[in-house]
Amino acid sequence: MLKTYQYQKFTYTKPPELGRADIAHYPVIIIGAGPVGLSTAIDLANQGQQVLLLDNDDTVSVGSRGVCYAKRTLEVLDRMECGESFVNKGTSWDVGRTFFRDDEVFNFNLRPQCDHNRPGMINLQQYYLEEYLIDRARTLDNLEMRFRNNVISVTPGDDKVTVRVETPDGSYALTTDWLVVADGARSPIRTMLGLDIDGKIFMDRFLIADVVMTADYPAERWFWFDPPFHRNQSVLLHKQSDNVWRIDFQLGWQADPEEEKKPENVIPRIKAMLGDDREFELEWVSVYTFQCRRMNRFNHGRVLFVGDAAHQVSPFGARGANSGIQDSDNLAWKLKLVMDGKAPATLLDTYSEERCYAADENIMNSTRSTDFITPKSNTSKTFRNAVLELANEHAFARALVNSGRLSVPSWLCTSSLNTADSDSFAGNMIPGAPMDDAPVTAQGKDDWLLHHVGNRFKVLVYADDASQLDAATVAALRDLAKDNIPAEALVLARTGQAPDGLPTLLDSKGRLMERYDLQSGSTYLCRPDQHVAARWRQFDAGKVRAAVARATGNA
Repeated sequence: MLKTYQYQKFTYTKPPELGRADIAHYPVIIIGAGPVGLSTAIDLANQGQQVLLLDNDDTVSVGSRGVCYAKRTLEVLDRMECGESFVNKGTSWDVGRTFFRDDEVFNFNLRPQCDHNRPGMINLQQYYLEEYLIDRARTLDNLEMRFRNNVISVTPGDDKVTVRVETPDGSYALTTDWLVVADGARSPIRTMLGLDIDGKIFMDRFLIADVVMTADYPAERWFWFDPPFHRNQSVLLHKQSDNVWRIDFQLGWQADPEEEKKPENVIPRIKAMLGDDREFELEWVSVYTFQCRRMNRFNHGRVLFVGDAAHQVSPFGARGANSGIQDSDNLAWKLKLVMDGKAPATLLDTYSEERCYAADENIMNSTRSTDFITPKSNTSKTFRNAVLELANEHAFARALVNSGRLSVPSWLCTSSLNTADSDSFAGNMIPGAPMDDAPVTAQGKDDWLLHHVGNRFKVLVYADDASQLDAATVAALRDLAKDNIPAEALVLARTGQAPDGLPTLLDSKGRLMERYDLQSGSTYLCRPDQHVAARWRQFDAGKVRAAVARATGNA
């Protein structure tokens, strides 16, 4: 157990299906109560779906494990009404620094623009992430969690999936319309079904040492290549909550994991880095290897894979849990529409399409980072060191430094769900883009744009003076909310309040106009996962309806 965290055991309750002759049915079952399984369950339940979540354990993850959570992930958690506790507990940071031997050669800022609600990253031990997600899940009456319920078989069918579950009191069977698999990188369910996962295993080992100490280092990401305290290898330092500092030491493939984890071998490495006078205690130690791989597709009939069960990357760049939570962000609204009969099941093909694209992007960046950090030939190492030596003085070399390109949301610009631009816009908010946040004023109070979009389709219409919107436009916007797949209206404005009580956000600092290139009449259609689906220079209800149909697979 850890010195800074008290693990709780979640209560196991005997399932009501034990001993029953009939087989109970649930609309959707999720396997795995890690960050991705919990996020998917919360997102579906938050949108009104009945969810059963099964996990074979009865506590949160042991050790810090995943540490860095990106701005986009925090925005997804905000949409699910559970982001505030993560940010309050976590260590926020925007700046990363890279060192070569004794010298800083490169730094970056994850949030170069001002006026964003969330930091570029927070560092927070994974056990807190899971604990807070479980706290949120417990507030949702339509979400049931069962711990120490281990799925031992899965039988897919055309109209349902049958699962068999082992518990301390015996086994039982369930059926479900949809099975979401979030059981991790080794995924027993993926193995049971004989499904593929292809990629590359990297021949290197890294030591994680979580250290409890009081230090006045800034809350930044520090990465060293060939430092004097760990020659010819790399080291990474992160600050976490509770005065816990995460240190990663590159060891090389030949290192013996069991030997390297022994305190008598770990402590000298840390003292060489921190100095003999720095007091610290070891909190948790582990040795890991990593791989970059993914399944060929993430949906297989009524079985859907998310997170590490579907794809894995190296830890450099914090693309694991962040990418997995964005899987859930992409899947939940689509699955909800299909389950409600408002979209064809083929909409779930676009979950695989979009998230395979994102996984390939993550794998490419992760592989490039790994090849730079752990060069596998003398030529590669010579090139890497030359880049680092030049980076201190030359901008072209700084662009080549790669200590882990950090997680960013995927831009789904090639998605079949987008409606292509027919009008000219400047800026980055193209169809498929994740929406930029911006400060707004709502009902006289300071707020943020992303607090008002998500979970449903939204139509954003800009007016210089909202009070001057004509009656025909107001009526047409109202009618969109009555469609089979409703698109709720939100008026953006420089001043005024829209007629007929239409929700209005005022562009309090001009950031909306700047980031979305807004002119009077500019209209955006936003997906439930806060991605841009379409945009036009003037509002046209017919075009909005056609774009909603396209974005839901009903075109």
